[in-house]
Amino acid sequence: MNASTLLRHTLRAARPLAVPRALPGAYTHRFASTFALLEQRDGKLQPSAQNVVTAARTLGNPVVGFVAGKAAKEVAEQAAKIEGVDKVIYVASEAYEKGMPESYAPLVAENAPEDTTHILSVHSIFGKNVMPRLAALLDVQQVSDITAVESPDTFVRPMYAGNIIATVQSSEAKKLITVRQTAFKAAAVGSAAAAEIVEGKDSKHVGSVEWVEEHPAVSDMPDLATASKVVSGGRGLKSKENFDGLLIPLANAMGAGVGASRAAVDSGFADNSLQVGQTGKVVAPELYLCVGISGAIQHLAGMKDSKIIAVINKDPDAPIFQVADVGLVADLFEAVPEMTKKLQK
Repeated sequence: MNASTLLRHTLRAARPLAVPRALPGAYTHRFASTFALLEQRDGKLQPSAQNVVTAARTLGNPVVGFVAGKAAKEVAEQAAKIEGVDKVIYVASEAYEKGMPESYAPLVAENAPEDTTHILSVHSIFGKNVMPRLAALLDVQQVSDITAVESPDTFVRPMYAGNIIATVQSSEAKKLITVRQTAFKAAAVGSAAAAEIVEGKDSKHVGSVEWVEEHPAVSDMPDLATASKVVSGGRGLKSKENFDGLLIPLANAMGAGVGASRAAVDSGFADNSLQVGQTGKVVAPELYLCVGISGAIQHLAGMKDSKIIAVINKDPDAPIFQVADVGLVADLFEAVPEMTKKLQK
């Protein structure tokens, strides 16, 4: 297969995921509710909020969203437009802007309605910080990184880098769950607010940790976690100069986000924020193009749910070809520039 054929195959659109319906046997008590923690950043609701709402809707209860931060009221107005949200509770305070778990978790416990049967959050840095502390406060066991809901007390989650798919059942009265964003389709957003917006309670929770500063990586490229197309590079690129000089022009020509294997990150080719895999980000774009990646199991755990997986590698026995939909056995230093030129035309 030449580069032109690979290009035609990789640009095909994959079928969209269906929005799951409420499950048979979901809680029917009219006062029960699902409490969804909706992540915000700098006064903007994060796209993951729509995926969390979709997961929450499958449980069959009214969905109550929760946001906190400096501009929480404005964020609540954004959240109220998500279809499937019945109410949004907000706490406007700069003290909770960064989602520090020492103060955010007790705030969630204070505002969760008494009838709450489930508390959900995205399985992100935010969710992985807040939810374990909240579970300790409520004295319940957490279910992490679910990819499907089978019933209100039974969930599916990957284990051992995705080598095992476990079905787990929780007997807790309140079930604390983190949701893998890529496993649930984003709920639609309407043009006008439909959900009730209510100001929450704030007992001025003060944690033992203070936020000092952050230095986020800034890029004009699509965000890796939400990009519909991702071009990812590995150790086969040999240097940072090749990574930047070959991979980024290809990604720009495709309108794709850029990712990297752990080997590429450890070698200094790419920033840690671009790492895809078990210890990096989990992505599931419409198209995932691997360039110079051998296919270690840790990397596959972060991208194997992609709709179309395309590969460029000179080694025909590379493990990555076992999961590929389309593969090109070729020298990437010849194939990538050729693809980039054709795309730019």
